[in-house]
Amino acid sequence: MFLFTVTKPGLRQAGALALCAVCLCGTVAAAVHFSGDAVTAAADAAPGIETTQDIGTYFTGYGFETDLSSAAVDKVKIPKKWDDSFTAFNQVVQESDLDLADYKGKTVEKWTLLCPELSTGDQDTYCVLLVYKAKAIGAYLLQKPSGEVTGLVTAAKASAESAAAAQQEETQAAAAETEIEYPTE
Repeated sequence: MFLFTVTKPGLRQAGALALCAVCLCGTVAAAVHFSGDAVTAAADAAPGIETTQDIGTYFTGYGFETDLSSAAVDKVKIPKKWDDSFTAFNQVVQESDLDLADYKGKTVEKWTLLCPELSTGDQDTYCVLLVYKAKAIGAYLLQKPSGEVTGLVTAAKASAESAAAAQQEETQAAAAETEIEYPTE
């Protein structure tokens, strides 16, 4: 038989130690239980815009090749009150199924990448992506130095039509070269 004597300060220390042990065990058990779910949820989450490569991939989806080495990022603020010109700008952005209306007054990242295939000697065309908390909220094409803004869908259609017309001209030119003239008597 054992005799154990506990004084008041010793009882407090033992109680505090037991409480800490219970809390530690509960925390470890919760971490083990929920760690599998946390990894699965993160894996199932939609990927966001976090790197320059993600931005290049975004524009490639619309058929625009970008020069990743030209990437530049600025912070811009979406105005709280819109005038007619900004409303028209938002309509251009809406072509790519994005809308700036929910981001009035917010500061966002403005990523700019050169689009070499649409650039000419006189004007450079840039693909611009507006990002808020790793989410694409606006996209458009910007021509410099003119400052003309074009929607992605409109530009993609124009580019496709231009490529189709060039292909048709090539086909006609090749057909004209291969025509054989037969001498007539």
